[in-house]
Amino acid sequence: MTSIFDFWWVLVLVLTIVFYKFVLRVFFGMVIVPEDKIGLVTKKFVLFGADKSLPDSRIIATKGEAGFQAQSLAPGLYWGMWIWQYSVDMTAFTIIPEGKIGLVLSKDGKEIPTGRILARKVDSDNFQDAKAFLDNGGQKGRQTAFITSGSYRINTYLFEIIIIDQVKIYENMIGIVTALDGEPIPQGQIAGKLTEEHNNFQDCDTFLQQGGNRGLQPNVMLAGSYYINTWAFQIEQNPMTDVPIGYVGVVISYIGEDGKDVTGDTFKHGNIVSKGQRGVWMEPLGPGKYALNKYTTKLEAVPTTNLVLNWANARSESHDLDKNLSTITVRSKDGFPFNLDVAQIIHVPANEAPKVIARFGSMTNLVSQVLEPTIGNYFRNSAQDSDVISFLSTRKERQESAKNHIKTVLDEYNVNAVDTLIGDIVPPDSLMKTLTDRKLAEEEQKTYQTQKMAQEQRQGMEKETAIADMQKEIVRASQSVEIAQRTADATVKKAEGDATSLKLNVNAEAEATKMRAIAEAEATKARAGAQAEATKLNASAEAEKISKTGLAEAEKIMAIGKSTAESYQLQVSAMGGDNFTKYKITEEIGKGNIKVIPDVLISGTNGSEGGISGLLGMKLMEMMDTKNEDKK
Repeated sequence: MTSIFDFWWVLVLVLTIVFYKFVLRVFFGMVIVPEDKIGLVTKKFVLFGADKSLPDSRIIATKGEAGFQAQSLAPGLYWGMWIWQYSVDMTAFTIIPEGKIGLVLSKDGKEIPTGRILARKVDSDNFQDAKAFLDNGGQKGRQTAFITSGSYRINTYLFEIIIIDQVKIYENMIGIVTALDGEPIPQGQIAGKLTEEHNNFQDCDTFLQQGGNRGLQPNVMLAGSYYINTWAFQIEQNPMTDVPIGYVGVVISYIGEDGKDVTGDTFKHGNIVSKGQRGVWMEPLGPGKYALNKYTTKLEAVPTTNLVLNWANARSESHDLDKNLSTITVRSKDGFPFNLDVAQIIHVPANEAPKVIARFGSMTNLVSQVLEPTIGNYFRNSAQDSDVISFLSTRKERQESAKNHIKTVLDEYNVNAVDTLIGDIVPPDSLMKTLTDRKLAEEEQKTYQTQKMAQEQRQGMEKETAIADMQKEIVRASQSVEIAQRTADATVKKAEGDATSLKLNVNAEAEATKMRAIAEAEATKARAGAQAEATKLNASAEAEKISKTGLAEAEKIMAIGKSTAESYQLQVSAMGGDNFTKYKITEEIGKGNIKVIPDVLISGTNGSEGGISGLLGMKLMEMMDTKNEDKK
């Protein structure tokens, strides 16, 4: 008997050692929670106490009621958790990785008030104390609070954790925020009021406590990483607003208080308000990048450099403000339609840009509502007052007039007109052909007139040349007269007796020279006239020249003969007839080199040597002549 008893104790001991956990769990209610898990407790029934069941609409017990217990078991050893009364489920910690957040959905709690979609934050140690959450009035549903990266002991009977990515706003981008919960947007506004201190919408509860409105928010988020509860806020990324160099940005705000017009009574075309108020802001933005909410503000880029607009079919500038402008077709006073290209240079001062936008809304409207009708109508009206030819010939004047007119008009719209330029003018082809033919005829007429003038000038030149040639003969004749006069004076002084003869000789020579000069002058005049009057006058002049020359020669011979006769008569009177005859004979013998005396004279003598002497003399003379010739 004893041995049997011992056997059973040994068996019990062995079984206890082998199945100690089961024994401890069944008989002592032991529960061991590992270090990387938590124990979720379910109470099956209540043995005693007033609260045996949960209230209606509750699923989590906080006061010992039967059901899912709010209090979870942290890692460790627990007793009294009898297996027949409690069940314990081991679940892993909730881990939120880096770059993620955990959105919390509560399955139990108070009801969310009507008009709200998110449950407000309560103190619950980051949702690790489910009992505190429920005791502090935590609401069921989606929570405004969330948990960031880390490990958490979350009672998954009460909370469901949804892991999402952080919100990242990239470089040169902004985040436009739309709140899904909050107060309604005030009437007359399109966005909620401006709120602060919510750390870029990362603290939803602070946003709601400050009275933040649901819907579009005026605030924007800059580049960076944010913990955003996407159940509370939706983020839309958009590029930053860029104002290029050479432009200013005029801001049109759709939100804010109604501002007071700061332009005074002189500007009646819209309200220009201070920054932050609703309307067109007085202060434009300079070149740069700006974080503007495209749903609450609009930015109109206004060029502040000289802006060229082309009324031409084949040309458009890079700004595209003139893409709808085309070549202007006008009709002249004489009924001809023709086309002309026009370029208008304008400049909008930076401080006047808000007025331009307040008046027109955009630069495109300025072009279509002011510049296009103003310039088009001006040139159409100008063309109707002129024919095509006059319009073409007065292009410079019309361009200057257009510049002044358009400048006056644009000054009223706070725009500076820098210059107006007329480009190509294209008249009708039929008119151009007529003008071309007319111009060719005019040029041919000018050519013929030039040729005629050249011929007249050539005739005049030849006439002047003839006169110049005749002038040489006149000078030569005058000099001959003077020489003859001086010769005559010398002859008179040399011999008194020859004075009269020489004087007559000189006078005769002078008269002959004079007559020759006159004849030459007349001949030259006739030749010049012949060149001007053609062949007929030339022949007449030549005939006259021959006649005059013959007459002059005859008179010259007569005068010389008469003078010679008178000279001979005077010499005969002075020398006597015989002496004069001997003189003249001697003079003629001298002039003719006539040998009167022979070189060798052989005379006859009675002696025997007379002939021999003569021959020797002749031979001697011969030898002397030969020697003289050799010397020469």
